Amino acid sequence: MDFTFDLNALFPERVSVLDNNLTAGRKAPGRPDPQIQIATVIDELGKASAKAQQLPAPITSAAKLQANRHHLYLLKDGEQNGGRAVVVGFLKVGCKKLFLLDQQGAHVETEPLCVLDFYIKETLQRHGYGLELFDFMLKHKQVEPGQMAYDRPSAKFLSFLDKHYDLKNSVPQVNNFVVFSGFFKSRSAAQLRKVPPKKPEGEIKPYSLMERDVVRKEQRSLPLPFVRPAAPPPSPPLLLSSPQSRSLSVGSSPSHGPLRPTALPGLQPRPSLSSQLNENCREKRTSSLNRFRLSFH
Repeated sequence: MDFTFDLNALFPERVSVLDNNLTAGRKAPGRPDPQIQIATVIDELGKASAKAQQLPAPITSAAKLQANRHHLYLLKDGEQNGGRAVVVGFLKVGCKKLFLLDQQGAHVETEPLCVLDFYIKETLQRHGYGLELFDFMLKHKQVEPGQMAYDRPSAKFLSFLDKHYDLKNSVPQVNNFVVFSGFFKSRSAAQLRKVPPKKPEGEIKPYSLMERDVVRKEQRSLPLPFVRPAAPPPSPPLLLSSPQSRSLSVGSSPSHGPLRPTALPGLQPRPSLSSQLNENCREKRTSSLNRFRLSFH
């Protein structure tokens, strides 16, 4: 990939390692800030990689590299383009926290080094550039290819891994990452954490049914507000003149049982109000009946 500016001045090494600082060498005196030109190179490489993989948007850009703790390995050919060099391709790696399935189907949480993007210019493929770039990354990170995870590898990349690193048998995953059979064998127990399976969810009731169950439970546990409490039994009638009635008007002790009225000697019990009304009614009926008989005779 050609650019109008001198790439040898931006990238002094054949393989340059870039991080979130977007620097590959020291700034030369009297030259503009190289970060702007480096950002332009990274953005163009990201667009070319997305186009080759038929992705809707680039997954590599200068802004994304600055926002993450990833490393980008850029390979150049310093003798091309009239001595100003050309970019052959790049490889981006970074650690990701992943939830994977091991060979027994158990869920495992781990954070391996992942290949996130890999691109070699189409006209320069099958010339050994991809192998040179990948081997450089493995030595720099001190990692084996089988210990890494690969984000959405293309068919060409899978063939590349099979040909050069004998990575054939992949372990099926539910996400876009691909790992191979040696991934779980080469990692220690500290690097792999078993994730307990999710508990099976119970039967989910509709909201209306749940609400009815709650109302029924409340009705069983709480007294109904419309039920009146039973009235206390009526107290036995007492004589107004008895000493017991005087004691009840002040307050009786709850420890004593109910007092029975006693008739005093020489005193007749006072008739009740209901008996007086009944007697008056009888007298009126008798008098009216007598007047009717006299008028008839």
